[in-house]
Amino acid sequence: MEYLKILAFTHKQIDLKSLGKLVICEQTLDDRLKNIQTELDVKEIFYIGTCNRVEFVFTSAHDVDRDFIFRFLHVLNMGLPEEYMEQFVDNVSVYEQVEAFNHLLRTSCSLESLVVGEKQILAQVRRAYEACRVAGFTADYMRMIMNRVVKTAKEVYTHTNISKNPVSVVSLAYRKLRDLKLGTNPRLLIIGSGETNRNLAQYLKKHKYSDFSVFNRTLESAESLAKELNGVAYPLAALAGFDKGFDVIITCTGATEPIITEKIYKQLLNGETGKKVIVDLAVPNDTAPEVIKNFPIHYIEVESLKEVARKNIQERYDELVSAELIIDQNIKEFDADLRQRKIEIAMSCVPQKIKAIKSKAIDIVFAEEINGLDENSRLVLERVMDYMEKKYISVPMIMAKEILVNNS
Repeated sequence: MEYLKILAFTHKQIDLKSLGKLVICEQTLDDRLKNIQTELDVKEIFYIGTCNRVEFVFTSAHDVDRDFIFRFLHVLNMGLPEEYMEQFVDNVSVYEQVEAFNHLLRTSCSLESLVVGEKQILAQVRRAYEACRVAGFTADYMRMIMNRVVKTAKEVYTHTNISKNPVSVVSLAYRKLRDLKLGTNPRLLIIGSGETNRNLAQYLKKHKYSDFSVFNRTLESAESLAKELNGVAYPLAALAGFDKGFDVIITCTGATEPIITEKIYKQLLNGETGKKVIVDLAVPNDTAPEVIKNFPIHYIEVESLKEVARKNIQERYDELVSAELIIDQNIKEFDADLRQRKIEIAMSCVPQKIKAIKSKAIDIVFAEEINGLDENSRLVLERVMDYMEKKYISVPMIMAKEILVNNS
């Protein structure tokens, strides 16, 4: 791993707004990476860009000092003002050799993520690598690196509890709803069509819920979400007159006063008396205290979910030790794999050389004697030579692997 390097710009040192200036669009990625390879003598490279990190994984014999990083950013040609250049150079994390491999493994196992245990980062790293592989920016070495990255991450997610228990408010809210066993196709009122409600609604749609009524101050936004859910859109003002009944209300708006007042709630009930569900993910809450107090309700609010999320995150951190042991073991195994691969590459010419020796023996050195043999004798000789060729090819490789194992 002598030449493996990583330049990492992450949420840990750089605010997300500034970090966004380093994100490379797909249309210009190839040209920018080609320039890096050409002008900085970089052999293999791939780029990872997510909402909270931009990283360049590459191989190079150059020292990654301050001057190299300045040149790297200039060659990328992102049009950065000088103050941003200084900020990025001052706050970049540089990893080299085994430390770089360890960082890549930790990143792909989500140990470096904003939320430890989120599996999404592995898929992002794989997509990033694959795009650069297809474009010709990586070769055999990065292939081996990525095979080990995927293997390690799968072991961490399989053999530890680091990804168990949801930690986002949306996933926790869905789990609470699921645990209530709402029955077949409950009637769902979605109040607000912002990102939080959209994400929760997609969970519900994915699990076969289909009876959606969407309310929003801007009707166009309500129509957009309703179209995704095959539901019906209404302006928020229509909520007070809605008389089709409901089983679940999911609400998250930016209102500073309650949206679901006692009067509106009575109207929404439309004479029904059974226990309903309100999922209120707004801060401040969209549900008036009187509604919670005076009606039979399963009430799920954002503060209680945040407390569960904090507990789940702590449980995930408790799994870090187990995850790091798996990573350490894979680093040791990969070192042996790398040495074996070097032997394979070094000895890849052995078959051709042995074939050439055989051909010279038959066609030149012993040609006269062989030509004097009868047909049956020539066939036997050819079979003997073919047998010896195969054995001579395999013996050096087997011996080299045995030496490698014994030295390990």
